[in-house]
Amino acid sequence: MFETLWRMHPNCPQCGLQFSRDPGYFFGAMFFSYGFGVLCAIPTAVLMVASRVAPMWIGLTVAVQLAVLSPLLFRYSRICWMHLDQWIDPR
Repeated sequence: MFETLWRMHPNCPQCGLQFSRDPGYFFGAMFFSYGFGVLCAIPTAVLMVASRVAPMWIGLTVAVQLAVLSPLLFRYSRICWMHLDQWIDPR
């Protein structure tokens, strides 16, 4: 699906499916990305709170963690969005 870390192929190299159906098609992928980010950040924050780390360091650690994971979150949120879309409205 992806040519590079951030760039997608316009169509599937195997079957020719057009990935972006309409302008703004991947808007829904932001909800997946947000959910994945929360799922990644909560365990870190809970462990740090349990260890009595200062709130400033918790926020900084979670921000760095999400910045490092953002390429994966971006990719997998788009993949999940496309799977959901194909499941609901196959074309």
